[in-house]
Amino acid sequence: MAIGATGGVKPGSILALERRLYRQLIVGKQKMPRIQDELDRELESVVFKLDIERAAVFERIERQQKAREVFEAVSKQLTDTIMDEIKLTLGDMDRLLQRSSLTETQLALFEQLCKANPELGRIRLLMSGIGWLSRDLTNVVNSTAFRQRHPQRADVRVTDIKLVLNFIGVENLRQLVPYYSMRNWLPSGHSCLLWPNRKLWQYALACATAAKALAKLHESNETLAFISAFLEQFGITMVLGTASAIYEKNWGNWLREASASRDKELYDAVMATEFPAEKVLEEVLLHSSRLAWEIPARLNFADHALTLNLKALDESLTVTDMPMDAQILAKATCFVRVMTLEESNLLEPQEAREMYRYYGLSEQEILRLKAQNYRRMELF
Repeated sequence: MAIGATGGVKPGSILALERRLYRQLIVGKQKMPRIQDELDRELESVVFKLDIERAAVFERIERQQKAREVFEAVSKQLTDTIMDEIKLTLGDMDRLLQRSSLTETQLALFEQLCKANPELGRIRLLMSGIGWLSRDLTNVVNSTAFRQRHPQRADVRVTDIKLVLNFIGVENLRQLVPYYSMRNWLPSGHSCLLWPNRKLWQYALACATAAKALAKLHESNETLAFISAFLEQFGITMVLGTASAIYEKNWGNWLREASASRDKELYDAVMATEFPAEKVLEEVLLHSSRLAWEIPARLNFADHALTLNLKALDESLTVTDMPMDAQILAKATCFVRVMTLEESNLLEPQEAREMYRYYGLSEQEILRLKAQNYRRMELF
């Protein structure tokens, strides 16, 4: 499809570029530059050992025609079993809601933070119902970095959530709550997602930073834009978390059965079967945008601006059909996609211009976005 007017029906070339971005995040083998806040550091040694073991297995398989045939047959059967279960689960909203790390309480907290004058008592009550978030914010207040910035509190160790919230303040909460929420949504503990998680984490931080900058430029609700940009990635975390859990369950079961059978070729074939990232990518493209708004909608937030903006991003045929807040998200995401692909040498200059033209980024918007620091977020 040829490029039409700015914000018209999305052409195939733009879809291909966006697919390239998701492929880099989920399938690409390039490791992201180390960022300030790394995730699952303890998994690195596990992944390293598993990579070495799989490389040795592949070397043995390559030396024997029969072993190659066994590997191809077993790996296909295992992968098909995994993908069938993934597709079945992603099509069952009730099952997805049960495993979702996003809750109605979190959404209510986001709602408060988006208000011009949040109710601190309500925030404190909601925070008390989110144990991991209370612990994360308490750790922030008691961290060395926080104490250095607030020397008058250096000798005070805070444990009461009311004092924690008072020390942090509403403006910092508007950044810290969605920041730690995104961390919680990322599927942790899965060796197959070590690098995708880190890439998605950095991508999400950049999208949130860009959205907040554009919202400020257009005098829109900066907190709404910041939280919405994180929530836009929630659907991806749901698909990846579901897929990785199903893969590791089936792969582990098959590996134990192969070990019990004492069939070396069968064991090697199962061991060498990796997470089907290419096939999971298709599920991300199919489901993630919908899940980003449909799960909040099922959690009684169908009419909130957070949900409506994400629904508009998913369902609007053109950029110009979207409300202004959704257009801000779309433009911010466009800029970060271009930046991410350029950093990986996966984008030509004319393709970047094509993306900017389609999403209608003005020169002023591009200059504002280029001025942001996407490597480090000032959290307090």
